[in-house]
Amino acid sequence: MGVSVRDPNTLSNYAAWLTKHTTANLTIDFDEHALKGRVDYRILSRTQKESNEIILDSSFVSVKSVSVGGSPAQWELKERHKAFGSPLHISVPEGAAEGDELDLSIELQTTKECTALQWLTPAQTSNKKHPYMFSQCQAIHARSLFPCQDTPDVKSTYTFNITSPLPVVASGVLESETIGENGTTYVFEQKVPIPSYLFALASGDIATAKIGSRSKIATGPEELEGAKWELEQDMDKFMEVAEKVVFPYKWGEYNVLVLPPSFPYGGMENPVYTFATPTIISGDRQNIDVIAHELAHSWSGNLVTSCSWEHFWLNEGWTVYLERRIGAAIHGEPERDFSAIIGWKALEDSITHFGADHEYTKLIPTLKGVDPDDAFSTVPYEKGFHFLYYLEKLVGRDNFDKFIPHYFTKFSGKSLDSFEFKETFISFFDSLGDEEIKKKVAEIDWEGRFYNPGLPPKPDFDTSYVDQCYSLAEKWKDSSYSPSKSDVESFSANQKLVFLESIQKFDPPISSERAKLLGDAYDLLSSQNVELKAAYYHIAMGAKDTSSYEGVSDLLGRVGRMKFVRPLFRGLNKVDRELALKTFEKNKDFYHPICRGMVEKDLGLE
Repeated sequence: MGVSVRDPNTLSNYAAWLTKHTTANLTIDFDEHALKGRVDYRILSRTQKESNEIILDSSFVSVKSVSVGGSPAQWELKERHKAFGSPLHISVPEGAAEGDELDLSIELQTTKECTALQWLTPAQTSNKKHPYMFSQCQAIHARSLFPCQDTPDVKSTYTFNITSPLPVVASGVLESETIGENGTTYVFEQKVPIPSYLFALASGDIATAKIGSRSKIATGPEELEGAKWELEQDMDKFMEVAEKVVFPYKWGEYNVLVLPPSFPYGGMENPVYTFATPTIISGDRQNIDVIAHELAHSWSGNLVTSCSWEHFWLNEGWTVYLERRIGAAIHGEPERDFSAIIGWKALEDSITHFGADHEYTKLIPTLKGVDPDDAFSTVPYEKGFHFLYYLEKLVGRDNFDKFIPHYFTKFSGKSLDSFEFKETFISFFDSLGDEEIKKKVAEIDWEGRFYNPGLPPKPDFDTSYVDQCYSLAEKWKDSSYSPSKSDVESFSANQKLVFLESIQKFDPPISSERAKLLGDAYDLLSSQNVELKAAYYHIAMGAKDTSSYEGVSDLLGRVGRMKFVRPLFRGLNKVDRELALKTFEKNKDFYHPICRGMVEKDLGLE
């Protein structure tokens, strides 16, 4: 078959064997903080030559026993690789012919070192009544739940048989619930093949309500009404626009689980159940573009997947592109460029953080031997978006809109790399037979777009929504300017954000007195919108307003989303390292293991 291994972040031999179906029979043990049980795999031999051994990714998993075809098998966990874990080698002495399938079963239990799970005590949840557990497998943390081919280049269908004393959600469609001695067993089916990083579980005091014709919201009982209000107005609209741009939704239901505050991401696009940060529930419906983004992943990332984390822009660049098309369809075309301007600022910040020549600022970085979490930033999101935005402008919106369903249909259910994307793009526009477009496509600098570090060429954005923000920021350059609440009355939350980001760029920064005035005049400290609060605190820290530092520390104890946590810690570390270290020490058990590890690196505590 000659399958090539395209993912440098897996130790599995997926070129020789391919997982077709995975059944996770797991019990959630809240007392021991462990998942226990058996995982069954249906595995296809891709080659006769190397078929006498199956190698799976594994990290900190306690393997109890392994059987192949119903008989005990010889197995060994090899020496641990710092980033990639301890590969599990399973002997298949008879080998297998190409095309043969075999059944593999592993009895196992997760350990305290598991990086994919966060266990919350009742005290860490909002109503303080029950414990809570949730998983986060992206990028390479599924291997700490159970041995697997932990690469986006392998997709498997899944059955989840999960037993818990508390309600469970998973990245599949719920088929049945059976009450037993150890709790209720929930059976979920995922019939669309997915990569391991989309395996997801959560269990806790979870209640649900309808927010659309195909959608439910799930969250804590006390938060249910607020979360329902935040999303029910737009959920079906988001779905209709996305289906119009690409093609009909393939996953049955689209639901949203709003997690406790320690969830480290804005959202995680687990199929059927997006896992979302509670920071999107801001009481003003101003932060729900996160849901448009996660919904868009149902096509880009979940259905059509990058084959490795080096080509991650194919997941995220496309998703940001689709998210902004949804925003434009609902709020008007200038909204897209407005969102792109905010994104450009985030891209500049990431590139400043890494350095303009850094490997991780390339669209396709080299990640051999590297933990992909270390390279995580807005670069694949925004630089990926800008590449697609450039291609759309080059060939024209109408032509690009014909390409979108072609691309997603061609690679539906598959994983691909950037070179396959390039080849598909060129051949599609060749086949249109438009000589002028053909000529334009022939002039694309693919090499430069893929491998140049730093910022891409900046497009001319439609600035109609930002001009008011810049104009108000300009007034603040005059230290005698006297602000009033009416300055920002007509602004959306995102316009306020652009205004605050403009102030943040002032050189020299505004004085600490002016920073205080800014917070008071526009009610930024009392805002429930974490985006605005965090942006204001960056200005206050830049202004050396010492009275704000405790507020930063307090926010860091209530929010676990890395988008806010990491930059706020870096900012606080610059102005008051002692407080930064004290804050981290106090809250480190509140943070998800992925977030905790990244902040330790940011603070130089590794």
